[in-house]
Amino acid sequence: MNNANLLSQLTTNERVLVNSEVQSKGKNMALAYILALFLGLLGAHRFYMGKTGSGVTMLLITILTLGFGAIVTGIWTFVDLFLIPGWIRDENSTIERSTAELILNDPKRLAKDI
Repeated sequence: MNNANLLSQLTTNERVLVNSEVQSKGKNMALAYILALFLGLLGAHRFYMGKTGSGVTMLLITILTLGFGAIVTGIWTFVDLFLIPGWIRDENSTIERSTAELILNDPKRLAKDI
């Protein structure tokens, strides 16, 4: 079930709660770009997005090659700049869906409808 269908089943107050949850737990596009631009060679933006394995890889490539690997991680970071919006959208959509499902499956909600 897609998010729009789930959200259409919620009341206005429940939708506000879902949006609040996305704002508090979701990822911030500006922060992701700042991390990528200033600490991207070290994989900071990937750590922020929860992509720990590739973040560690970028960090190790840059550090263990005494900076010469920065060419590789620099290209990698440049490509990531185009991927970040999709990552943010997917992450926030997942939070939105899980929160909406949690609200819809709440037994207390059913008691209110009766």
